[in-house]
Amino acid sequence: MPRDYYEVLGVGRGAADDEIKKAFRRLARELHPDINRHDPAAEEKFKEVAEAYEVLSDRERRAIYDRYGHEGLRTGGYEPSFGAFGDIADIFEAFFGGGDLGSMFGGRRGRAGPQAGRDVAVRVSITLEEVLTGTARDLDVRVTAACSRCHGNGAEPGTPIETCPRCEGTGQLQAVTRTVFGQVVRTHSCDRCGGDGRVAQTPCEQCRGSGVEEQVRTMSVDLPPGIDSGQRVRVSGRGHAGARGGPPGDLYVLVEVGEDPRFERHGEDLVTRLDVPFTDAALGGSLPVPTLAGEEDVELAPGTQPGTVVRLRERGLPSLRGRRRGDLHVVMNVLIPSNLSDEQRELLRRFADSANGDTYEARPEGLFERIRQAFRS
Repeated sequence: MPRDYYEVLGVGRGAADDEIKKAFRRLARELHPDINRHDPAAEEKFKEVAEAYEVLSDRERRAIYDRYGHEGLRTGGYEPSFGAFGDIADIFEAFFGGGDLGSMFGGRRGRAGPQAGRDVAVRVSITLEEVLTGTARDLDVRVTAACSRCHGNGAEPGTPIETCPRCEGTGQLQAVTRTVFGQVVRTHSCDRCGGDGRVAQTPCEQCRGSGVEEQVRTMSVDLPPGIDSGQRVRVSGRGHAGARGGPPGDLYVLVEVGEDPRFERHGEDLVTRLDVPFTDAALGGSLPVPTLAGEEDVELAPGTQPGTVVRLRERGLPSLRGRRRGDLHVVMNVLIPSNLSDEQRELLRRFADSANGDTYEARPEGLFERIRQAFRS
């Protein structure tokens, strides 16, 4: 036995027409199958709501239902006509979609206006050195542009352009459907003229009447210092041509920064590892360290421990926001000898024999904690 229609819509038996309509619209949005694809029963729930609304929005049918219920509707020859909706997705689009009321309920719309062209996206790879200084790239981009023969009107030069016979110059075609909402008119662009309302009597030989042709353009694009992987640069007006006098789309340059084996990037900061012989770590001294601008000497304090981090300020990458450059964090990797001569072993034994508790400084924190402290400071 079907559920009570008032219960389906969640309204009382004395509900006004506006209240019933409001309840139906809310439930239709919630229960539409396109929104609830995870629910195999969504279509049946939507049909149940549509059937309830079809009855309760009609005064005669509602009066019969109020007196005799579902049985009264059947014996009176009424059968739910929600099947006349056709495809549920189409009805949902017609009732809840964009478009003005005139296009939904019988009004005529004028010829389609200018339409912006589609955007174009290309990828480029750059190095960390190019991130430091910024760079430019010459890109070959394949786009559609106004036909060089007909200048975009689609007609062979010297031949006329006439009103489209299919849409009579409106650029729109209409399809009428009878539903519980009344007569619904759905409007779409004419498939003959593409919404322009005019067609070429003799199509252009070069573009076959489309008004556009494919071109490969070489464009120079500036990539600013500090840019990172996943970011993009927008170049206005360098995408595909627009339609019916519309503006061209935009060009988007998607950036990928190649890996550099010397450095690990953390925003504007860089981290590098410096291999330090254990004698230099113990005695102190000066060692060259790589930076993006070339090698630079870093001073080691006597007794430098493995994992010690030395910060070289403003040797990192620039910020896109114009702040100061990041820093270069140099992590000391102390090298322990593994291939010793007899003489070297003897020297180390003598050192070990002479060492005492004051020779070594206890360092309880680990390597990663020292790195974190360096970043926090």
